This record gives sequence, structure tokens and C-alpha cells, in this order.
Amino acid sequence: MSQQYEIIKLPAYRAVGLRWEGTYKEVHTIRDVIHTMKSRVEELPQAVKPDAQLGLSYHLIPEGFVHYSVFEVGPEQTVPDDMVEIVVPEMTYLFTRHEGGNIGETYNQVALWLEQNGYTPAKEPGVTYYDPLPIKHERYSLLSDSQDPHFDILIPVEPLA
Repeated sequence: MSQQYEIIKLPAYRAVGLRWEGTYKEVHTIRDVIHTMKSRVEELPQAVKPDAQLGLSYHLIPEGFVHYSVFEVGPEQTVPDDMVEIVVPEMTYLFTRHEGGNIGETYNQVALWLEQNGYTPAKEPGVTYYDPLPIKHERYSLLSDSQDPHFDILIPVEPLA
């Protein structure tokens, strides 16, 4: 089955959850953060889709990234003391799915598709990124197999100038 790609626009939203920052050598510790957030969704009664956990990664540090394991929430949701809030602006995304297997290969195919189809990954002005796909948003079903995950991939994009 060949990979399917679609360009979509999503409205701005507010999310609350846990923040992780580390290097690729430390990436194995991110699973604990994701699992912890998954088990704490009940602390977010304003969760818009409590069965859809989000992973928002920003490649802001050399050899690593900042990751937010969050749930989209409504405007009345308070932020628990040890959690953070992130507001994601309206953006245009390349949407596809990772259907298991090698995640790195899926992202290599995403980067190739963008290059071949006249898009470039979006970047925030004045921010230095350290990855060819500087911002990666992922959406997981809470029923996803953590050993062989299947999930939605949303890469913020803009047309090539």
C-alpha cells in the first residue's frame, strides 16, 4: 500500500499536558512522559478528544528536541500545577499516517514528498531549528500499540516561494 498524503488546514487550538526536552540519546525516556500523560487525561475534564493524545515535537536543540505530550482542551480548562499549556496557531499541514514499522523511514518519505510537491516545512520566524522537518505533530489513539505504533502525522507546511 502506498503512502497517502493530503494538504489540510486546521484551526488554532489550545492543549495541556507534559513537556519533555532531551537529546536523541535520551529519547527512550520520552515514553514515560507519554505514558504518564495518557494515564492522566482524566485530570483534563475539558479535553476535546480524550481518546486522541497529541505529540508536538519542536527540533530546537542540537541532537534533540522539545516534545509536548498533550490533549486538546476547551477554553475553561485549568492547567494542573505540573503541566504546561501550549497554543497552536491555525496552520496548513501535510497529513499522512504512519502505519507501523520504521518511523524514520516514514519521515524520510514525508520529506521527499514535500520536496517533490512544492512545499517546505514551516518554521517560526527567528527560531533556529536542527532538523529537516523542524516541527512534527503526531496524533495517537489511546488504543495504539506502543511497540508498533500507528498514528497520524501532521507537518506544518508552506508553499515554496
